Amino acid sequence: MKDLVRSEWEALCRSYTSDESLIRQLWDELEKAYTAKDRHYHNLKHIAYMLELADRYELESPRQDLLYFAIFYHDIVYKATRSDNEEKSAAIAAERLHRLGIPEADLLLLKEMIIATKAHLTHTDELVNLLLDLDLAILGADAERYDRYSQGVRKEYSIYPDLIYKPGRRKVLQHFLSQDHIYKTPAFQEAFDEKARANLKRELEKYS
Repeated sequence: MKDLVRSEWEALCRSYTSDESLIRQLWDELEKAYTAKDRHYHNLKHIAYMLELADRYELESPRQDLLYFAIFYHDIVYKATRSDNEEKSAAIAAERLHRLGIPEADLLLLKEMIIATKAHLTHTDELVNLLLDLDLAILGADAERYDRYSQGVRKEYSIYPDLIYKPGRRKVLQHFLSQDHIYKTPAFQEAFDEKARANLKRELEKYS
């Protein structure tokens, strides 16, 4: 799995640079972040799943590469105790990808895409909406995969006792279930919305 994710990263970067040392250096930083001991869900498996679905639900867009770069960098900073993970991830992404020669206007959009994963609000740009749907695709996975996800999130928040975690988690689940559509794009609504609601309701029952 790690080798597959790395090969996708290298192929993406080679469209912008022939500096193999830079490509490897940037990958090493990504790998270190996503394989940290406290990453039980927001890890390379999460990135691999998003990349797999991005290939399947690809949009015809001249900025498609930005979607893939956003996938790689959107959780490079992830600490359960922080509220600025997305902003810090976006800043790192812009600085690192500037070194690949990506235009400043594209970097501004990339930062906007990553920061959008904080609130997951519908965006005017369909590429941003696709990133948001990819990030939440796990909600509509099969029950076994969803349960591994929810267990992984709990481990990432293990610093908090059940007394604090359960009400917070319940609020998150209820928020998703209260929406007319969990997903932003028609393709994801059709493919994942019904299953996501079933998973969310099933987990919510545990906290009743």
